[in-house]
Amino acid sequence: MAVRWSLHPFVPRRELARPAAFWTVAVLLTLMLAASGVPSPLYRVYAEEFGFGSGVITVVFAVYAFALLVSLLVVGGLSDHVGRRPVLAAALVLEAVSMVLFLTADGVAWLLVARVVQGLATGALTGAMGAALLDLQRPDRPLGPLVNSAAPGFGLSVGAVGAGLAVEFLPAPTDWVFGVLTGLCLVAAAGVWVFLPESSARLPGAAASLVPSVHVPPAQRRAFVVVLPCLVATWALGGLYASLGPSLVAGVFGVEDHVVGSLLILALNGTGLVGSLSMRGVAPARSMVLGALVFAAGVAGTVAALSTGSLAFFFVAAVVSGFGFGTAFLGAMATVTAGVEPGHRAGLLAAVFTASYLAFSVPAIAAGVAAGHIGLERTAQVYGLGVIVLALLAVAGLRLHARRPAVPAPAQAPAAQPVPAATE
Repeated sequence: MAVRWSLHPFVPRRELARPAAFWTVAVLLTLMLAASGVPSPLYRVYAEEFGFGSGVITVVFAVYAFALLVSLLVVGGLSDHVGRRPVLAAALVLEAVSMVLFLTADGVAWLLVARVVQGLATGALTGAMGAALLDLQRPDRPLGPLVNSAAPGFGLSVGAVGAGLAVEFLPAPTDWVFGVLTGLCLVAAAGVWVFLPESSARLPGAAASLVPSVHVPPAQRRAFVVVLPCLVATWALGGLYASLGPSLVAGVFGVEDHVVGSLLILALNGTGLVGSLSMRGVAPARSMVLGALVFAAGVAGTVAALSTGSLAFFFVAAVVSGFGFGTAFLGAMATVTAGVEPGHRAGLLAAVFTASYLAFSVPAIAAGVAAGHIGLERTAQVYGLGVIVLALLAVAGLRLHARRPAVPAPAQAPAAQPVPAATE
């Protein structure tokens, strides 16, 4: 571990070597996403305690995604200008604040506040951590896209299953879950500030980067358009499972066990990790096409399971959908980030995740509203059919993209000189 002493009299810095720093960021990304997945199995607990239905559940779920989007749009690219480390440390402290708000929530209003604060923290962390992984990966072993695509499924699964187990077996589950996460986030913030090396040059324009915008570099725009239907399809299904999955298990199949509801989220997101890992050596376009087709087949199975009332078939379909999700998202992430310049990495990933979280939230809100009028089962069936259409559009778009000649990238203006980082 390299030693670097700062001019600050109280905070000597002992920087991690780059391989250790890469895996540290990967673990922290998983922790952050696990924290974001924790509330899903607890929505039913809060609904019973505070007396609200599926419509309010999706609102509580969705304000998180909207706050995350605001954060991505405003500070998603900030770490390209001020450095990864300050953004990560501040966002982890904000994540700890959200955990305290969950811990003390005594009504719907406080749940909304807690979820908004968590969304702001997660948005800031998503762009900076994703970019840091691209910065710190070995050139001969580029694992950044793999970790960026696998971490959401793994983290959400760990958070959801852990919370589900806590509900079933601990006397005060919310106290335990959010108390432990508060401590972990504070320790992580301190560790980032002291040990994590700065991996990005600080480019000028920090203030201008705070103007809400989505920036896709010219060289990546065509690929972004091609992968967009894939992002929307996969994340829309993830949003349905995260918001209403446990309610589907209880309302459609009559299983009230909280662990079973959280296992549904694991079935989708956990096998997403398996899909990402198993296809890491496959060409991005092939991975995305194969994943989108498997995903569409899995969602078709989900629609059929809802019609037949078979819980076992429902879980099998979730596993198939999850495998396709992970495979397709890995291919999409690798496709859109190929060749992106270091100074544009956080901004591009902010754009990718802005599209993803819009798909994660807006359709889920519509589903929550529709469920109050036509029922959970019919809503999930219509939702599934729409997702299948988008996945097939993604396949067709990628095939068309592969047949068209590449458009030469426009001549680049001379790169701006990075602003020297302040001496630590």
